[in-house]
Amino acid sequence: MIGVRPERREEYLALHREVWPQVEQRLRDSHFTNYTIFIHGDLLFAYYEYTGTDYTADSAAIAADPVTQEWWKLTDPCQERLPGTPDGEQWATMTEAWHLD
Repeated sequence: MIGVRPERREEYLALHREVWPQVEQRLRDSHFTNYTIFIHGDLLFAYYEYTGTDYTADSAAIAADPVTQEWWKLTDPCQERLPGTPDGEQWATMTEAWHLD
């Protein structure tokens, strides 16, 4: 979960209406599937399923990708870290309260 800056909300949404194909492919290549970002007011919530075997390595491959880095230069300024987000992290992790299979 992360905040979206109110003054950049529409910019963020416009960017995500046309996510770069290379960014999407890098996520697929790193075993991220069923990826969705929801918005509620000024909050963003991301959900994805990870199907790989080395989350750390796959996440590092995404972070090292030059196209993804360029994408983040556009999207990161639209976002606002929430209080309590761990140092070095952009998005705060949510704790599951309940789940139904």
